[in-house]
Amino acid sequence: MAGDFTGSDDPFALWETWFAEARDSEPNDPNAMALSTVDAQGLPDVRMVLLKGADRDGFVFYTNTESAKGAELAANPKAAVVFHWKSLRRQVRVRGPVERVSDAEADAYFQSRPRDSRIGAWASQQSRPLESRFALEKAVASYATRFAIGEVPRPPHWTGFRIRPVYMEFWQDRPFRLHDRLVFRRPDSDGDWERSRLYP
Repeated sequence: MAGDFTGSDDPFALWETWFAEARDSEPNDPNAMALSTVDAQGLPDVRMVLLKGADRDGFVFYTNTESAKGAELAANPKAAVVFHWKSLRRQVRVRGPVERVSDAEADAYFQSRPRDSRIGAWASQQSRPLESRFALEKAVASYATRFAIGEVPRPPHWTGFRIRPVYMEFWQDRPFRLHDRLVFRRPDSDGDWERSRLYP
């Protein structure tokens, strides 16, 4: 199959190849990833988010910092994600420490979003109790009025996070559940990668 990882010593180059193939084959959201964090009690928490940037510095997503994942990342800035591309029968797992993106990066991405999404970022008190759908719609209307003229600025509680990988695993489905698993590990997010294979 095209895009097999035979001979690859560079996890980012392999990621770029696989992600390009996923964009061509997946019917919806090839950039969807399950993001796992840990709460104050040490209980894992997982949800789907959208990848908004990936390069050798890491994998970037955006969120409300006052949300559950925002609070969990503030207390324990480490995370894991998994991409599952069913059409290709592939997965990629990434683990590592997390850092905030720069204000300039967050501002640039925020302004690239549709205007209604920018309004929604102001209106949604993400992860907190909502008394009714009407309350959310009322908040949206209020901020739409507030920002009726000009640009919608980025809320101070909204930014991006970058996972700087220390672990990347590429999983390829094979017959009889004898799957291929290629793993890259490094001691820290600036170290050199070591490559190995795992039993399925």
